[in-house]
Amino acid sequence: MRKLKSVLLVSAAGLAAAGGARAADLPVKVKAIEYVKICSLYGAGFYYIPGSDTCIKLGGYVRADMLVKTAVDFDAAGNGVGGAQNRLSNGYTARARQDLTIDTRTASEYGTLRTFFEGVFTWTSGTYTATGSGSTVYQSLGGITAPANAGPGNAAYGTVGIYYAFIQFAGFTIGKAESQFRTPWAEYPANNFELPGSGGWDPINQFTYTASFGQGLTASISAQDQVVAYTSNVWNVNAASAAGIAAGAYGGNDIGGTRAPDLVAQVRLDQSWGLFQASIAAHDNHAAYYGATELTGHPDDKWGWAGQLALSIKNLPTGPGDTVNITGVYTNGASRYNFQDYMSTTFAMYGGTNLPGAYQSLGIAGVSDSVFVAGGSQELTTTYGFNGGYTHNWNAYWNSSIFGAWAAVRYNNTAKSYICGAVVANLALSTGLAGCNPDFNYAVVGMKTSWNPVKNLAFTAEIGYLMLDQKYATGSTVSLPQQSGIAKPGALYELKDQSSLVMLLRAQRNW
Repeated sequence: MRKLKSVLLVSAAGLAAAGGARAADLPVKVKAIEYVKICSLYGAGFYYIPGSDTCIKLGGYVRADMLVKTAVDFDAAGNGVGGAQNRLSNGYTARARQDLTIDTRTASEYGTLRTFFEGVFTWTSGTYTATGSGSTVYQSLGGITAPANAGPGNAAYGTVGIYYAFIQFAGFTIGKAESQFRTPWAEYPANNFELPGSGGWDPINQFTYTASFGQGLTASISAQDQVVAYTSNVWNVNAASAAGIAAGAYGGNDIGGTRAPDLVAQVRLDQSWGLFQASIAAHDNHAAYYGATELTGHPDDKWGWAGQLALSIKNLPTGPGDTVNITGVYTNGASRYNFQDYMSTTFAMYGGTNLPGAYQSLGIAGVSDSVFVAGGSQELTTTYGFNGGYTHNWNAYWNSSIFGAWAAVRYNNTAKSYICGAVVANLALSTGLAGCNPDFNYAVVGMKTSWNPVKNLAFTAEIGYLMLDQKYATGSTVSLPQQSGIAKPGALYELKDQSSLVMLLRAQRNW
């Protein structure tokens, strides 16, 4: 036993001596490693990516919306089951969204090299459409349709979206970024509700060069993708149907493949008092074929255009932070620069009637870039409009705004003759060609109030009133076929102006 203890003590002493020798080789004090370093070059929230000279900033928001009296987030009940105004129409629609932004910047001899990404995860409650046999089927709104055995609510399904994904370098912007046509506030001068009267918010793929002349003056030229956000309808009236016209579509949507991007130019003056901007865009209308095959022929391409002026005024005498934003636009063959891509381009709104023999009233309207018939050329559609809003800050926690918009759609005489021939033939318009006029006006007015109890947290209540002013002759009626999806019977309907009221309740936390 004594021998065993002696061996253990000698071994322990040896280990202690070895450990002491190694400890003597180490520095007395180890410098702390700096894993995250603040980057102050580009404003608050940026940090250096460890081991690099690139700065990164993460951000985003979580948002919850509740819309009353509509089946569409941000918009009024203008068509489909929403416009039907019956038991299929949503009394409310809910949406939840998570947004994520990633902003990286690196200093270079050519200026700042920047990349920016913004993506969203969204879930929106859907609607039920009728099958025509006394049952309904769930329709996902912007979501991924679940398997049939997943249940009618599809509660676990939603969408993944990409808003921004671009590179900026030496004055160039390449990728998915905001259109150079739009203003900083786009269709939101003082609101969340969707308005016509300006270019839209949606970012779009582009190749852009921006020159800065100092004193807040910049100019940009851009080639941007027209497909998703800046093409409305190219109507082949030979493909018009009773069901389509009843839903606001005056023909088959006969758009061909891409041939040229939209060409956009912008000049902007950004000052302490506000902002002035002028934008112009050229849009190629490239139709497909008159009929089923190449042998039927096609109309030649026609270029349309859009022009926009915008003004923002800050530092108003009504209070600090108060703002007025105003935009006006004119288009010919480029209607999406007025009726922006979050809005529908077809309207079918139902209401009551006092006309003897009529089942209900209906307001139908449609927006297009061009209209044609077999053997004819494209007839470009003209639109014009404006939107504006005023925001007043009551104090650091409360602000209110009022807003409005008005837009008009006008078809030339040739396009009207094409459309009206289809309306009379398919829907038996009672007043005939003399009472047919597919022109219309579209207006929205509303107000919004927000409460910001703490920084980056907002609760908002907003109300909007939409008015559809159609131009068919007073007392005109149409004979509609049964529309199973919205449970409307085949009957006589009075053509009449319509309106819709919608309310938005929102909670949003930015970070």
